[in-house]
Amino acid sequence: MKFLKSPFFWIVIAVSLLYAVYPKLGNNITLRETLVLSAIYVILATNLNLMIGYTGYVNFGSIVFFGLGGYLTLWLIGGYGWNLYAAVLFAGVVTSLLTLALGFGILRLRGAYFALATIGVNEAVKDFVSNFDKWGGSEGIFLPFSTYKSMGGAVHALWTVYFLIIGVMALSLLLSWFIKRSKFGLGLFAIREDEDAAIVLGVKAPVYKAIAYSVSAFLPAVAGGLYFFKNGSIVPEEAFNLHLSIESIVMVMLGGQGTVTGPWVGAFLYERLRGLLLTTPSLSNFHLVIAGVLLLLIILFAPGGLMGWLYKRWARVRGVLE
Repeated sequence: MKFLKSPFFWIVIAVSLLYAVYPKLGNNITLRETLVLSAIYVILATNLNLMIGYTGYVNFGSIVFFGLGGYLTLWLIGGYGWNLYAAVLFAGVVTSLLTLALGFGILRLRGAYFALATIGVNEAVKDFVSNFDKWGGSEGIFLPFSTYKSMGGAVHALWTVYFLIIGVMALSLLLSWFIKRSKFGLGLFAIREDEDAAIVLGVKAPVYKAIAYSVSAFLPAVAGGLYFFKNGSIVPEEAFNLHLSIESIVMVMLGGQGTVTGPWVGAFLYERLRGLLLTTPSLSNFHLVIAGVLLLLIILFAPGGLMGWLYKRWARVRGVLE
């Protein structure tokens, strides 16, 4: 139970409770929807960091986990009458197992070859789903309004899903923290620094990489199921939007790859910046351009991201913010 003595553990719990309670106190729907998007970004960035920051493999197609989770969840609920909890858990497990099987093959590639292959995986799955009639093809899946009656109606269901998404966000942060402190995490960092040397020292790199790839898929798939259940519909263009994968990379780099707090902070800041850009008429069509420029500037001048900058100036921060 050593983790109970860590300040970071209690910071995650406190912030998650604040996320959950604050919008509910005033029944602030606008704030709730803003925080939902922020939490989704944190989940995507934190789990992507397991590959980029911990293992050193850039995954440009991480959004495929989010989309598959959403499709599996809505298909099970709308087509077979599953309840939400069973559907999202099943979607997460299936997506994770499929990713594990894929990982043993695709992770034989390194560097740019792996990055390009992940784009191909996302686009291949998107095209498959767009032509898969059981999942609605290009029109997607739509849930009838009656689906939410079993959860006390649409209003109650939306709040329930919100609390679940906040819970998944907290689990993502704690999972990243536990992995970083574990022997498994040490093996991932060894692969990141020098994979060949890690293999010589006894790290089973293919197994470690495949497990990390699989783990990075589970919670985003669960989050995808919850998010699209909240929306009541899913279409291929939204579920497998490659732009969101690229934005997730920006979040990881902005906050600091290889840290636990970095993707969390980067996701929050990027969500605020994105919202500002989209609500500014003269800049609304350029938010992806600005994201690309921001990523370039980070790589050139602050490769450690915000947390790297803080660690250099205040070393004690590392003892509180992992």
